[in-house]
Amino acid sequence: MRPDESISNQGGADNTSSSQQAAARIVRAHIDNIYKNQSPEPTQQKQSAQIENTNPYQKDHTEHISPQAEQWKQYHTAWQNYYQQYYEGYYTHHLHKAQQTLKSQASNSQAINNKDYFDNQKTIPPAPEESISKEEALFDLRQKLLSKVQKSATKVRKSQHFIPIASGLAVILLFLFLQFNRILISNVVAYVSPGNIDPQNIVIDPNADLTVSAESKLIIPKINIDVPVMYEVGNDYDSQMTAMSKGVAQFAIPGASSHPGQIGNTVIAGHSSNDLLDSGDYKFIFAQLDRLNTGDTIYANYQSKRYTYTVTKKEVVKPSEVSVLVYPTDKPILTLITCTPIGTSINRLLVTAEQVNPSPSESIAAPITTDTESNNSSIPGNSPTFLERIFGSND
Repeated sequence: MRPDESISNQGGADNTSSSQQAAARIVRAHIDNIYKNQSPEPTQQKQSAQIENTNPYQKDHTEHISPQAEQWKQYHTAWQNYYQQYYEGYYTHHLHKAQQTLKSQASNSQAINNKDYFDNQKTIPPAPEESISKEEALFDLRQKLLSKVQKSATKVRKSQHFIPIASGLAVILLFLFLQFNRILISNVVAYVSPGNIDPQNIVIDPNADLTVSAESKLIIPKINIDVPVMYEVGNDYDSQMTAMSKGVAQFAIPGASSHPGQIGNTVIAGHSSNDLLDSGDYKFIFAQLDRLNTGDTIYANYQSKRYTYTVTKKEVVKPSEVSVLVYPTDKPILTLITCTPIGTSINRLLVTAEQVNPSPSESIAAPITTDTESNNSSIPGNSPTFLERIFGSND
């Protein structure tokens, strides 16, 4: 088979368009003319006839016709379209692949940033154009401070010194409470009424004679006190502390040992503050005694009779000044004693009152005391503090 026949058969098998076949025949004819050194100058009608009747693959040494400009244009257009579609698909594919890679990298970067944010508890600052309110700013500040405190507390708790330090502080706080609990509680009680007074015991007319129960009591309406009184209990320290755990107690010494209704000084002592470890329900009964002023009324029930007294003076003395309780008088006198300042045993507060009812002129003389020495060298006060219990009291 001749080469030109093989090419012709192959072209027919490809089923190319008529214009492309015509262009191919023209190109081949032109090539043949070049080899023959011929310069064909046929007319347009002759060229058309030769294109239709001449087999471009047959080498018959005949004159071939050159392709026209329109045919070259179609030829180049076909190739341009092919290459345009080829490169368009090629670059589109690679562009899509590059976009997928960028998206994957952006997702990984965002995940890493989110993890760092939650691990480090960072606060994302607001955009410059956004403004926050004062409440929001304070909230953010509190959150930051709380976060810092929590981190510091966590570090302290993990420290090997935390437990010994915490235990030491707990012991110190317990020690301070045991030593100074009477100061804390008495100052609260001083402004809170005991609330144990019976309204039936409030006397409207202080000059009226009333028959009361045989129980001995001390009643002070102004500071809401209604408390039992222990008489004939002895003036030594232990006897006084035991009696004052049950109420208030008479502190009888030579020259000041009378009872209500008798000429002389009737001395009654009570706690303004005492230790929580001590027994009794009257550890703070005189916590408000310093509120009494001249002219206030005090009532004492003794042997089924009520005696009315009016406050005449207040004074503060040292615990060792027992002699201030002993002085000559022709009237029934009542003296109330407690420690001051409250919560301490530094000084003693004395509130002195004179009997106004029944009439002082009806009072009888107090019995003469044969004991010439007092068994107590100081005015009774509070029980020892925690340190005094351990190292001993100075009294």
